[in-house]
Amino acid sequence: MKESLAPWRSVLARALHHNRSLPHSRYIQLATIRCDGKPSNRTLVFRGFREQSNQLQFVSDTRSSKIPQIQANPWGEICWYFTQTREQFRILGKINFIDGLNENMELWKIRQELWQKLSDSARLQFAWPGPGMERSETFPVTITEGESPLANFCILLFEPTEIDHLELRGNPQNRCRYFLDDNGGWTTTAINP
Repeated sequence: MKESLAPWRSVLARALHHNRSLPHSRYIQLATIRCDGKPSNRTLVFRGFREQSNQLQFVSDTRSSKIPQIQANPWGEICWYFTQTREQFRILGKINFIDGLNENMELWKIRQELWQKLSDSARLQFAWPGPGMERSETFPVTITEGESPLANFCILLFEPTEIDHLELRGNPQNRCRYFLDDNGGWTTTAINP
């Protein structure tokens, strides 16, 4: 999958670069809609962009409550604040989750690569009892499955359709909105902060 990179990619890459010394700069807030229609928000770790695309990559557990939410309504919004540069990105888009049952070889490879990039302690979390369950089981201290991702390991591919970028430095502040049109092109508009 090769697509032209969106104009907001360089702006976001610059923010990531200027905030790279701060570990929390990789954390985003992802909002989805619960199956009962109420909002749900959680923190995820940004795992880079899908190669040659504008898709943001994250990892998750198929047993997580966010998976049925995404299946019922694939729309979500990311809020990402960079403290060093005082910038906020609100990113609206659709979310696809890719688990071990997906037969697309390119997506299978991405899932495999992201699994291998995880630390041992991060991989171990996928061997724990299911997220959100009552805590009654013991937690394993090692994984015996080798290099293959555990069955409940999945990736989330977030496909942006609208980005609202606010720079809080300066007076007046700068704000820009990027929209993906029906033809796959991006429109950029400077707006009031």
